[in-house]
Order: sequence, then C-alpha cells, then structure tokens
Amino acid sequence: MSKNSNTNKDGILYTIWDWVKTIAIALIITILVKMFIIDATMVSGKSMLNTLHDGDILLVNKIGTHFSDFDRGDIIILRAPDAYNKLYVKRIIGEEGDKVSIKDGSVYVNDEELSETYTSIPQTTPSTEESEWVLGEDQYFVMGDNRIPGASNDSRRFGPITKDNIVGHAFLRFYPFNSIGLIDNDPYVD
Repeated sequence: MSKNSNTNKDGILYTIWDWVKTIAIALIITILVKMFIIDATMVSGKSMLNTLHDGDILLVNKIGTHFSDFDRGDIIILRAPDAYNKLYVKRIIGEEGDKVSIKDGSVYVNDEELSETYTSIPQTTPSTEESEWVLGEDQYFVMGDNRIPGASNDSRRFGPITKDNIVGHAFLRFYPFNSIGLIDNDPYVD
C-alpha cells in the first residue's frame, strides 16, 4: 500500500469523524433546547375553542417556568393532574391568592366578574358541586375556553394546579399557516 493511499484513507476517516462529531453536537443542542427552552405542541381536542382548534401547532416557552410566574389570561401547557403522561392546553383564570367562583353562569375572580370574550358560549357552569376555590401559594385555576358542559376537563373538575404542573407558556401558533401569529395571552386589557 502506498503512502498516498494511507493519507487518503486517513483523510476520509477524519472527515467522517468530523461529521459524526458535528451531528452529535447538533443533536445534543437540539435535545437541550427542546427539553428546557422551547418546544412545539399540537392541540388535540376542542377544549380551547374558539381560541385554539384541534390540530393547531403551538410554540411553547419552557424556560419562563423557571424565571417568572404566570399571569391571568396566559395560555399554558400543563401536565394533566388526572391522567398519566398527558398534557392539557388551558387558560389561567386565577392566580395565587385569588378567589375564583362560578355563579349565575359567570366567572368571578375576587368577587369581580371576569370579561371572557374568548369563550365558546357566554355561560360557564361548574363541573362538580364545588363552585368556589381559594388559591394557595403557587396555585393556579385553569379552564378551557370551550365552556360547553363537558367540553373541557379543567380546574372546575380537578381543582387548582400547582406551578410545577406547568410545562410552559404557549405564545405562538405556527400551524395552520393561515393562522400564524401570537396567541392572545392578555385578553383582559381593554
């Protein structure tokens, strides 16, 4: 075997090794970004009608869960407290220290009626006999925008959630392409 042949073989091996390292580094970075910074999720079901639809794909900010709290009106992705290995998309209605109540078909937060222009119907009913909740430390009350009875499994049924149930804040719809845009996470501002 000639010296030139060994040099070509070493050059090919070096090139392959360089590609393997580059691909491995890219995969590690991608996995870390997906796990801790930003992710995509698909809406499955009709619990967020009329805001989100079955099949919508959303970008989710995961890093914010470590550095900030969530605000009333934010649309979040949470680990289902009543189903193993399942995620829900819901809107935050109440925050730590709030009193949330449902009476006469309306939602009240701290005894003030919440203006909910985003819901599928103008009436909200409790899902159980309980119709008032006082939120403790790091607790949130979440509901789907679809208020047709039985359409959304949310805090009306399973109670308040804690911050550690929250995976991230959904902030952008990027599919379907004709609906690309920021998601309305501040619906209570006039």
